[in-house]
Amino acid sequence: MRFENRADAGRRLARRLHHLRSGDVVVLGLPRGGVPVAHEVARALGAPLDVLVVRKLGLPWQPELGFGAVGEGGVRVLNDDVLAGVRLGAGEQAAVEEAQRAELDRRLRRYRSGREPLPLTGRTAVVVDDGLATGATAEAACRIVRDRGAARVVLAVPVGPHSTVDRLRAVADQVVCLLPVRLLGAVGAWYDDFEQVGDGEVTALLARAARTAGTSESATRNEHTTVPVGHVRLAARLVLPEGAPAVVAFAHGSGSSRHSPRNRRVADVLNRAGLGTLLLDLLTEAEESDRANVFDIGLLARRLHTAALWLGRETGLPVAYFGASTGAAAALEAAAFPGADIRAVVSRGGRPDLAAPAALSQVRAPTLLVVGSRDTQVLSLNRLAADRLRCPHRIAVVPGATHLFEEPGALTTVAELARDWFTAHLSRTPAGAGH
Repeated sequence: MRFENRADAGRRLARRLHHLRSGDVVVLGLPRGGVPVAHEVARALGAPLDVLVVRKLGLPWQPELGFGAVGEGGVRVLNDDVLAGVRLGAGEQAAVEEAQRAELDRRLRRYRSGREPLPLTGRTAVVVDDGLATGATAEAACRIVRDRGAARVVLAVPVGPHSTVDRLRAVADQVVCLLPVRLLGAVGAWYDDFEQVGDGEVTALLARAARTAGTSESATRNEHTTVPVGHVRLAARLVLPEGAPAVVAFAHGSGSSRHSPRNRRVADVLNRAGLGTLLLDLLTEAEESDRANVFDIGLLARRLHTAALWLGRETGLPVAYFGASTGAAAALEAAAFPGADIRAVVSRGGRPDLAAPAALSQVRAPTLLVVGSRDTQVLSLNRLAADRLRCPHRIAVVPGATHLFEEPGALTTVAELARDWFTAHLSRTPAGAGH
């Protein structure tokens, strides 16, 4: 078993925790990586989500070995077994604690934004992380929620070593681990996508959970569908989070499809930010066998435009475009069509130069062109195409990235740029509207 990403792990974990739906439950994610997992669990259980900031107190000469942990509200847990085997003076212990409390306070200010922690007294606390290694932080977290009055403590993780899972049964009433393994290696080795989670994503997920408190798994529409376009029906996957302000239609590049792992990763970041996505095949399987269709930008643009009109009617939401490679050219041409009401366009490693020059000059949607710095030929083509754009636009160059953004962290940068571009322009009136 492997996990596609943290959201996938959270959804799978939620199915194992379904028995908790009827109880008085609070889900607590350990930042940073545990929060995206916990978000999915809380949503499926219809439970409130909170963050549980725990800072390990590591020995000065061996920081990975914790002699205790600190949490908010002045909670302090010491590991007497570790302290009994080392010589750690009171002054050294106090210095470590002071440093860790300062970092704990910084994170709490960032994550909570003035919100009070959710009360745990008499409730079931589900502590969630994205995986276990030594289990020291998870153990401290369980002890902290117990100290805060939780009646029952459930520790839930996607993966962890057998030995750690067994040991933590002594501090939690229940330990749920989807994949207990003999040799862990690294937690990230069990995920296809294990990109670092930033403070911004943690804050956004907590705010989103607070807005939709009490909703359940059914609050997100997630379905495979077909989109009627002329005489054909195009395969698609629609994901629509509760309260989504807009939906982004993806136009894939040549030789790709709605199953593209790169576009799926970008879509997942947009979904976590509360945006809807439509991963769409612009050609049928039979049509893809003819390479001329793959590069028929006019055909692709007409289909994308028709799909966007359907999407707007289906969801009642504003529509934006995300295009990759040749799909970017199709997205820009479609955005220029009469009657198109597209709020924003993002191109990833796109070929906007393949769009008709007249169409480029007619685009009104704010457009972001994302290109890798080492994709020099495509970067030059994007600059030439950008000169024809009359809409608000920008070229974002990802340092060290090549055409497919396969370098570590490159695709995450693309996804974050797209997320920020879309959210920045969704509430604005499209350029040219009302004229």
